[in-house]
Amino acid sequence: MGNQGCSELLVQDTAAKLFQTAALLLGNEDEAVSLVEETMAGADVDPCADGTQAQLVLQGQLVQGAIRKLSQIQPGSFAAAETDGGNALCIDEDDLAAAGVSPDQLNQLLEGEGRSQLRDWLEHLPMAQKAVFVERAVLGEDNAATAQTLRTAGGESAAGWTADKVSNVFRQALCSLATSLVHSGATASVV
Repeated sequence: MGNQGCSELLVQDTAAKLFQTAALLLGNEDEAVSLVEETMAGADVDPCADGTQAQLVLQGQLVQGAIRKLSQIQPGSFAAAETDGGNALCIDEDDLAAAGVSPDQLNQLLEGEGRSQLRDWLEHLPMAQKAVFVERAVLGEDNAATAQTLRTAGGESAAGWTADKVSNVFRQALCSLATSLVHSGATASVV
């Protein structure tokens, strides 16, 4: 009885979080709903036994499913980026704050007025860069975990992902985000 209420509330919360991630990665709400349904139907976790762990497991399965789906749509799109030491990036650190965006500001972009702007920006990123951004900035994964996910789900061409390559790609995405926010004037409304 109490357990039923616990699982319903957690399932709804988990589904909402999964949908947000799937929509950011896939860029299509119908495909996002389908992927969330597939992920949750195939899950072998008990949200009431350990809600946080269940959400992490489901999130990982969903991200891998999205990357697999995207790599089938565009084979080779998750090939490990070659890092070039001579390519100076506009951001020295590979964290969101280096782009001038706080966690609260990112949350506002994800859930507030900036949602469509963030999705539009993500749609213009290469697939691998979008996946790296979502895993690092939205889900809080580190470089090594993100590289592992890309190697696991990105197809044969994704075998070369390393933590350093993820860091470089994430910094490229942060440069793009910072530029996008400055040009749109969004930083004024977010700050």
